[in-house]
Amino acid sequence: MPRTVSRTKAALAGAGICAVLAGILALGLLSPGAARPQETTVEAIPSSSPISEGPGGRMVLTRWTRRLDRADRGLAKGWRRGGFGGGGVQVPNVVEPYAWQSKTAEANFEGSVAWYETTFDAATAGPYAFTFQSANFYASAWVDGHLAGSHKGSYLPFELRTADLAPGSHTLVVRVDWRNPTAQERLGYHRTWFNWGGLGGPVEVRPIGSSVLLHPTIATTLPADTASPAGQVVCVRAPCPGAPAAQAAGVKVGIEVKNEGAAGRSIAVEGTLVHGSQTIALHFPEAKLGHGQAAVLATTVEVQEPALWSPSSPSLYRLTLAVGHESSYSAKVGLRQLTWHGGSLYLNGQHLQLHGASIQEDALGHGDALTSGDENAIVSELRATGANAARAQHPLYPGLLERLDAAGILVWQGVGPVEGAGNWYSNTPALLAGAEEQARQGAIAEQLHPSVFAWNLLDEVADNGHDAAEVRYVQDMTHWLHARDPARMVAVDVWGDHPPHSPGTLYAGVDAIAETDYSGWYDNPRNSPSAVSAEVLRRLRAMQRTFPGKVLVVSEFGAESNTLNPSGGPGSYGFQSALLARHIDAYRSDSQLTGMFIYLLRDYPLVPTFQGGSIHTHLPRLRLIEGLDQKGLYTYAG
Repeated sequence: MPRTVSRTKAALAGAGICAVLAGILALGLLSPGAARPQETTVEAIPSSSPISEGPGGRMVLTRWTRRLDRADRGLAKGWRRGGFGGGGVQVPNVVEPYAWQSKTAEANFEGSVAWYETTFDAATAGPYAFTFQSANFYASAWVDGHLAGSHKGSYLPFELRTADLAPGSHTLVVRVDWRNPTAQERLGYHRTWFNWGGLGGPVEVRPIGSSVLLHPTIATTLPADTASPAGQVVCVRAPCPGAPAAQAAGVKVGIEVKNEGAAGRSIAVEGTLVHGSQTIALHFPEAKLGHGQAAVLATTVEVQEPALWSPSSPSLYRLTLAVGHESSYSAKVGLRQLTWHGGSLYLNGQHLQLHGASIQEDALGHGDALTSGDENAIVSELRATGANAARAQHPLYPGLLERLDAAGILVWQGVGPVEGAGNWYSNTPALLAGAEEQARQGAIAEQLHPSVFAWNLLDEVADNGHDAAEVRYVQDMTHWLHARDPARMVAVDVWGDHPPHSPGTLYAGVDAIAETDYSGWYDNPRNSPSAVSAEVLRRLRAMQRTFPGKVLVVSEFGAESNTLNPSGGPGSYGFQSALLARHIDAYRSDSQLTGMFIYLLRDYPLVPTFQGGSIHTHLPRLRLIEGLDQKGLYTYAG
């Protein structure tokens, strides 16, 4: 049976604690002592949120009234105070989710303005916080007619706060403006998917206590004999034979604590990690903070017989942190160690080979306002294909990430701007700062999830970068991510038609490189099967010569398909299947390749005028459904 922790080390956050602990464990100098009982009962403040991760005391706000404001007159009419009428909706919510094709699609894509109104009860007097998981594109919120704040951009969570509220019922009003995607691009936000408008993620409210816990982190260090490369391949479902069993693991937990109460007081954070009958106590050093001050605290514990997270055994621990009854933070976390060297990637000492598909948060009838059923369907579709990994171009919703954690599906996670093949628009100091902030916020929001194994900074960079601003963005963010999260890889995605022949400084610090490869589709779709296979292998060899020592992944390959084209010919399901098989066979034959991601898991809407892009240059008679990316293994209807 697992035992409780035998010894705890608490210290202010600093570099090298886990590395030192790993060496001590390897030398056998830290021997297990007697299990000690929990000294403090650590309980999370109850929440009604369907998302496991987050501060205690959250109440999800699902029932709203929504009214469109196509003429943008709501501000002048005083709608910020509420009472503007409209129809009832559930949030998350997308306005007009079915209008992605036909005559209404272009107007819907160009965007509009919508107002949302709901009420909530303040149980106690004091300030309150509202957490929005996503709002596209520009959102402003008022509480009882008073502005709480604004935010721009989608797929990133943000928090707005109120001044002190009296106990009782209050009104929350949110205005969402998603007009003019071109103007959004000029502000540094680009999308290669449909411009859905609305409150795409859950909205929650919670009281702010005398302290606040923010941005927890976790890192696992295994003994040297466990963490060293063993040469095995992580299995998808069955446990891998010969996997070394870790007798102990060093686990470092960090947390930022902020004092919202009286000045000059000491704040003590306690916590637990729980898995089945195993409970590990977490004791942090006290922090003496003035009002409004914050400090980052850390503690390192030894976990005996850890239940390690992997695709074959996605074990999760319940992390709970609390400051008495003032504040708490909870999440489901995984104990696992990623290492990489010599172009290979290892999880808990086992060689990783990844196969899966790119995923897009979009479901027919809901747009990107996914329900729990939509999130379950994405995971089920990945598992049905035998995938042990997925690729995402923008930060994923926490509910979907929690399902991927539980399913043992690793995530190549895109953060920062999605510019499109060879493009880079963030070329002014303000836009560059905004791009870096997008990447930082995306990584901070997802840092607890064991499924995330790489932070991808760019989507289809060409050659050695578009300009000096793009190079600086990668360099700055690589340095920041390595310092904050050294246990994950930093990556960039290369446009396979325009890779560098000699890598420049953009690539110097990154750990992993992905390349797109549309051999047999955008590139020579009429080539013979043998010629396609030869081209795939040629591009693999070129990538290996250009990036020796880097972890290498193929980020996109595939072809459009539907029932409108002759069976077996380009654009048919038979052609798509045969092309995918040729790519997969070539990738499987290459031991230097770490992963492959089919593009994509499920069809989804793009710009309404999209007709397949450059493929029509080669295949002028190809029939595609306008406005839909049809490279999916599943149709848009599932």
